[in-house]
Amino acid sequence: MLERAHGLLRLRTSPGVFFASALIALVFVVVTIALTTAVDNLFSSVSGWIMTNLGWFYILGVSTFLVFLVGLAFTHYGRVRLGGDDDRPEHSTPAWFGMLFAAGIGTILMFWGVAEPISHFANPPMQDVEPGSAAAATEAIGFTLYHFGLHTWTIFALPGLCFGYFIYKRKLPPRVSSIFAPILGGRIYGPIGKTIDVIAIVGTVFGVATSVGLGTLQVNAGLAELFGLPENGLVQIVLIAVVTMAAGTSVALGLDRGIKRLSNLNIGMAVALLAFVLVTGPSLFLLKGMIESVGIYGSMLPRLAFWNDTFGDTGWQNTWTVFYWAWTITWAPFVGIFIARISRGRTIREFVAGVLGLPVLFSVIWFSVFGMASFDIELNGSGGLADRVVGDGDIPGALFEFLGNFPWAGVMSFFAVVIVVIFFITSVDSAAMVLDMMAAGNEGRVPLHQRLFWAVLMGLVAATMLVATGKDGLDALQQVITVIGLPFFVIGFVMMYSLVRGIRDDLGERAEPVTRQWSRVRTAEELEAAEQRPAPEPVVITRAVPDPDDEPGNGAHSLARGSTREDQPM
Repeated sequence: MLERAHGLLRLRTSPGVFFASALIALVFVVVTIALTTAVDNLFSSVSGWIMTNLGWFYILGVSTFLVFLVGLAFTHYGRVRLGGDDDRPEHSTPAWFGMLFAAGIGTILMFWGVAEPISHFANPPMQDVEPGSAAAATEAIGFTLYHFGLHTWTIFALPGLCFGYFIYKRKLPPRVSSIFAPILGGRIYGPIGKTIDVIAIVGTVFGVATSVGLGTLQVNAGLAELFGLPENGLVQIVLIAVVTMAAGTSVALGLDRGIKRLSNLNIGMAVALLAFVLVTGPSLFLLKGMIESVGIYGSMLPRLAFWNDTFGDTGWQNTWTVFYWAWTITWAPFVGIFIARISRGRTIREFVAGVLGLPVLFSVIWFSVFGMASFDIELNGSGGLADRVVGDGDIPGALFEFLGNFPWAGVMSFFAVVIVVIFFITSVDSAAMVLDMMAAGNEGRVPLHQRLFWAVLMGLVAATMLVATGKDGLDALQQVITVIGLPFFVIGFVMMYSLVRGIRDDLGERAEPVTRQWSRVRTAEELEAAEQRPAPEPVVITRAVPDPDDEPGNGAHSLARGSTREDQPM
């Protein structure tokens, strides 16, 4: 029956993975609308139990991932390339950085750039700090950078590195299940592999939908500030529909003509907004604060990386850190595959340094400037930010309240709305592209309506939550994500083992990063058999050996048959 529906819809995807993922998301939407209170109570109870009893596991997990990635980059494995041994990067470093940033947490930086530092400034996480004091400002910057620095990008980098290796080195399908080929062998094409892929797709849909919801609230708040537009469900539905259509256009244009151009435009606009705040604000104070923020982050990081609020037990960490890690890891497969897609040809060391370097550096600068400027407004200016964010709970409007203290407030607020919308579009269109890759198991040409479906689905999930329960709908979605995030942390630990095992098997005992070569074949059984073969002897060729019987389409791959000493290029 699935095959028939698959044919009628003219899809080029895995029927089981596609329909199961879509059905779960759609059923969740329908049930949430019909039984809002019951669903909310269920997930509130489960997420509450997870936060109370397993929050420590989330904290430990992300810090472990960070140590693993940095350690791997410094070993001789760091010289292994994501792709063939002779592959080189397809994109320049500036373009690569722009796509990394825009598809990662661009929308989130706009949403939390002012709101989080001010929230921690007015309501310090540590109980021995006086609210609104200089000590509170220092602590607020440290916690904010912890949430959006190395740890956040570690969550993206781990699956990204695994995808880059197994998709472009092993020539496996662009699915989460492919990462487990050294462990599962040919079973990645069976029920176990498909189950892993469905979990990853559903988690990604809800993770991106949360960002869509946050972005919608912020755009609505900006338009209300500028034009008096009401903040209600109807306006938010229209906003989501407009952005979804724009994302669909970008999807149709493809990576180079759509996502890449929008990313480059957006990073330029974000830098312009940052420069505006730096130049028109208290420049000397901000420059000094920026430098000091690096030291604050560096000094607080070792403690915060393993901090569980054991003695205070205020519940603050569950509300902030645990939720952030759970939310981020649910859409890590999407960002991970996208990062892998644009990082082909780079070495593991370059990949780790780039993903944990450039975006983190920009995040530090961004939050330092916006955070310190916010503190200056509260301590030396007109104030009002803390009252709006903490007192009124108006987090979406924080950025526009902030810009109201600068010259050309109306123009810059409109400029900020445009930045949020474009970040919004790049997140949705890149997510639609990646979700389609995970469902189809290939990066080839597919029907446009197939990719558009995922963009519409993400918009539908976000719109349903906002309309069904108002702003509390996002709270409900956050509870769902906390629950969905748990298996992803378990999967993350398995990913680390699988990656090391895969690299070790391909590299063998040689010190030089020349790996055995992989090429397509037709059966999953041959893949499983290939996993049992040893790495080649030191005398090997360093170019791919084409398989004359290769017929792409089924997604199975295996080891090339080897070569003689005479096959070596001179």
